[in-house]
Amino acid sequence: MVAHFIVRAEVRDAADRPEFDRWYRSEHLPDAVKAFKVKRAWRGWSQVDPALHVAVYEFDSLATAQAVTGTDTIIRPLIAEFDRVWGVRVTRARDLVDIAQTIAG
Repeated sequence: MVAHFIVRAEVRDAADRPEFDRWYRSEHLPDAVKAFKVKRAWRGWSQVDPALHVAVYEFDSLATAQAVTGTDTIIRPLIAEFDRVWGVRVTRARDLVDIAQTIAG
């Protein structure tokens, strides 16, 4: 069963949102997809909380997701680049979700 690595970023200053969106779209998401070698990835903005940006990376399995996100040589450069560009202006939380069930509609 697939697993998802989810990154929730809070862009507190609305003035930062356009640049954050551009940077994530053109730089960070493509870099992460390449580094993680994921099946696919997507991202979006919350319609409930306009400061909340969510990125989702899909892996073939939980074991693969754990191996990739737990490997400093893979994830640390991405974290360092995020911190270099956004510092304390954007906070984020990460989660790893093992998909227990899917249903096609």
